[in-house]
Amino acid sequence: MNCIIIDDETTARAIIGQLCSNIPKLNLIDDFPNAMQAIKYLNQNEVDLIFLDIHMPDFTGFDFIETLKNPPKIILTTSDPNFAIQAFEYDCIVDYLVKPITQERFEKAIKKAEDKVSKPVVSASSSTEKVETSSGNDLYVNIDRRLIKIDIPSIYLIEAKGDYIQVKTEDKNYTVHSTLKKIEEKLPNDLFLKVHRSYVINIKKIIDIEDNSVLIKKDVIPVSRSNRPELMKRLNLL
Repeated sequence: MNCIIIDDETTARAIIGQLCSNIPKLNLIDDFPNAMQAIKYLNQNEVDLIFLDIHMPDFTGFDFIETLKNPPKIILTTSDPNFAIQAFEYDCIVDYLVKPITQERFEKAIKKAEDKVSKPVVSASSSTEKVETSSGNDLYVNIDRRLIKIDIPSIYLIEAKGDYIQVKTEDKNYTVHSTLKKIEEKLPNDLFLKVHRSYVINIKKIIDIEDNSVLIKKDVIPVSRSNRPELMKRLNLL
């Protein structure tokens, strides 16, 4: 794998360079003391992997990632452990190494990067939208950096919870970093209906309707006044 290092500290670049030299499959092409120099290089060249420091003067590692249209795989190298959660909001980041970095830990990170390069995952339209394109009766969701296939007819309820949605199926529940609107666009209109600002239901799974609520499995779901006419229209009433 062709790789580069971006770090404002000379010693840090030298250490990471030495770690790279111990792994034959890595081809260290160059190293850069700041993000701007690296951006100029990447405008003319392609690499498979970047070792990127987070804290750099004027331009952080995250700022750097945001400038790249199609970023390669990135391993963050930093003395600060506090950005790990933020880091994994980016599909291109494969690992987060806290300095000082041991050879053993470094090699584990390289293995992760190698797997990602050889088996690339189709990412969503943005770093925070994790519902992937559906195919036939299947819906793919990105959970813990893995694409999980869900059988669409098995879904009976989807609930919005802040920045996440919970997808409930016959067999298992999934918590996904996405919006209700995004997943609603992926579902067939003949099966699913938004009945409330926080709920989308599978109308084939309705057990009972009473006043302004529906019973699905053991969940009682509110139906908003504005959505009730469409729900009644969709039901096969006697």
